[in-house]
Formats: sequence, C-alpha cells, structure tokens
Amino acid sequence: MKLVCIFLFCFTLCVQAQQILPERQRAEVVDNILKDRFDNLLPKLMDDTGFDMWILISREYNEDPVLKTMLPATWLNARRRTILVFYRDKTKSTIEKLAVARYNFGENIISAWDKEKEPNQWKRLMQIIEERNPQSIGLNYSDHFNICDGIVKTDYEAFMNNLPNGYKPRVKSAEKLAIGWIETRTETEMVIYNQLVDITHDIISEAFSEKVITPGITTTTDVEWWMRDKVTALGLETWFHPTVDVQRTAEKLGNHLYAFSNRPEDMVILPGDLLHCDFGITYLRLNTDCQELAYVLKPNETEPPKFLQEALKEGNRVQDIFTNNFETGKTGNKILAESLKQGKSEGLRPAIYTHPLGTYGHSSGTTLGMWDSQGGVPVNGDYPLHENTVYAIELNTTVTVREWKRDIRIMLEEAGFWGENGFRYVNGRQTKLLTIPRVKDHQGN
Repeated sequence: MKLVCIFLFCFTLCVQAQQILPERQRAEVVDNILKDRFDNLLPKLMDDTGFDMWILISREYNEDPVLKTMLPATWLNARRRTILVFYRDKTKSTIEKLAVARYNFGENIISAWDKEKEPNQWKRLMQIIEERNPQSIGLNYSDHFNICDGIVKTDYEAFMNNLPNGYKPRVKSAEKLAIGWIETRTETEMVIYNQLVDITHDIISEAFSEKVITPGITTTTDVEWWMRDKVTALGLETWFHPTVDVQRTAEKLGNHLYAFSNRPEDMVILPGDLLHCDFGITYLRLNTDCQELAYVLKPNETEPPKFLQEALKEGNRVQDIFTNNFETGKTGNKILAESLKQGKSEGLRPAIYTHPLGTYGHSSGTTLGMWDSQGGVPVNGDYPLHENTVYAIELNTTVTVREWKRDIRIMLEEAGFWGENGFRYVNGRQTKLLTIPRVKDHQGN
C-alpha cells in the first residue's frame, strides 16, 4: 500500500504545473461558482428570454440535465422529487430561488416546502405560483436540443393536471433560457477553463512522448488506456474514451481511415507514423475536448518531414478562416457556409464540425457543422452565436502527400472562447507537431 501511495504521488507530480484541488476545495469552488451564476447570470438570462418563472422538476437518478448542472457540490443526484422554482421580479430587481423539496438545495436555494403543513408537494408548488402570479412560466421541454428536454412525461402531466387553468396558457418551452444557462460562461469559469485545458494539453504531451511510447512495441490501444489511467490517478474523469490513430505511407496504411466502430485496435506504433488523438477531461464541472498530432521520428531525423509541417499549417489556416468568421448573432450554418467557401477558394479541402463545449462535452448552443452535415445542421445550426460561450473548434483538412502517395487528414480540435473582444483559444492551439522522442537542443532542453 505504501508503494502504491508513493507511486500515485509521483504520478501526480510529473503531470503538470497546474494544481488539481482536493475534493473539499473543489466543492467550495463549485458552490461559489453556482452562487455567482444564480445571483448574477440567471436574472439577465431570464430577462433576455422573457421568463419571470422557471420551474425544473426531477426525481432521484433521473435528473433533468439542466438541473444536474445546478446540484450543490455535495449532492451527486437529486433527492426524491426535487422541484426548483426561480422567480424574477424585474421591477424590484430581485430573483427568488426556491426548492419545493424536503431539504435546502445546498446553501444557494432554500426549501420552501414544510410537509407537515402541506403534505402534497404539488399543492405547495401551486401555492408558490399563485402567490407570485408569473406571466410566463418556463418548463424544460425541447424538440431539438436534447439537454433542454429534461422534464419527463410523468412530471409534466402531473404539473399540468395540478396547475390552475388560468395559468396553463402561460406555460412555454424554456428552451432558450436553458440553452443560455448551459452555454454561458462566467469570468471565474473562464479562469478555471484555462487551467483545465492546460492540464489536458499536458496529459497529451506526456502520452505522445518517449515516456509512454516505445516505437515497435507500444500500441495505439496502450496509449489510450494510459491516458485513462493517468486521468484516474489524478482524481479526474474523462467524458469519453480516448482514441489514438495512425496515418502512414500508402505501403503501410494505418488505422485512421476506418470508421470509428470498426477501427483496428492494438496498432503497433512505428517510426515515421503520424499519430492523432482525441481526448477530453472533466474537472470542476467543465469539460475539454482536444485533438492533437505527433510524429514518430525515424533514426537520424531531428524534426518531422517538411511536408507534414506544411500540412499542419494548412490545418491552422482552416482554423483561422473559420474563427475569423465568428460574429455575434450570426448562425452556425452561416458561419459554416462562409468558412467552407473561403477555405475551398484558397485551395483547401476543409471539413468543419464544431460543437458547444462547457458543462457538457457535446453541449447546447450554436452547432457549426457536423461531420456528416457539411451543408448545415437544421435548427441547431440556425441558433445564433452568443458571447461568453466556449466551443470545441473541431475540424480537419485533407492534404495530398506525394511522398506517401496518399491523402492524409490534419485533424485538430481546441477549446475556443467567443466574447465581447472576439475569439481566442482558451489555452492556445497546436502549431507544431509533437515529436517522439522529443527533440533536445544543444543544452539538453
């Protein structure tokens, strides 16, 4: 046991400079962020979307995805039936945060139900509604945005059956309000996000190094599970299983061109390979999603071949074209169409499939293409770009490599932030191929 503890301690130390907080401190950070979001962000979102009451209803282990992002740090699930009521009085500039539940919803939302005085939870909810007389009541149902479709049939029917008839016409889909809550990032969250992406980059850098990969022995599957083990040892989580694939010369094709569902595993990594990974972590209720590339040096090589370095530059150019087309209020489909047209006019062969990123990996918000919908995405792609939002800038460009007698794809993905000052990468982007082993300078650095 002592050796295991020492190993884990050393494992953690060598990962990155960023500190990973113990659970108790993580809880404090999460609850402080929630308080800020409830007190300062939510009132603005309700005003912008025209709701003066928002009601979220969930039962234990069957949580509304939006309510799940509101759980206190010490709550891993809802309890029994949990009902949250947010009431915005714009004239008084106040927001009430009530839980129609047996317990306070952490420190941010107080319980508004005394079961001894009113045994029926639904009746208590109706009392709260009638006392405040809201003009627009939001419930989380949506045809197209899955995260915003959290109220289940049973709870919806019970709510509507108990709601006085005069209020029923006031019930509307809270789709835009729910999207706003999910997609909008606060200043504090963006400070954390930078650290989160930095940790992600550091893990990829170590995975794509001689510390992990021995050419001729290590397989792609070995690296994938090393990444999973690394994340677990750090006390973090992944929100999807990492993937590592190989592109090679036409004579020794890798596993990249196979579909995800039947991609060969345990491909032995060899000198001259172009490696690609897709990897993301979850920490402090935020998610990353990152794709980077590495080259395995052949004997006597001190850098990747020029044709691969130039190929990466084409990928970076597609990134620049794409993010330069970002504009508040512009739809995802319009940004996609403009970017693809410009890229092709420059002789590039781009594909763009960028998605919102934040409290969920594939989050709600502006969708900017999908790998199988390069002509635009109905509804979700028509949603306009909003400020203070984060995206996985995910795309590729196809490049003909004469030296390999084949086409390759330069696949890149980085977290990017859109705010009032425009676009920026949350923690930089890859502009140079990683090498295995690392190339050292004359000083040994």
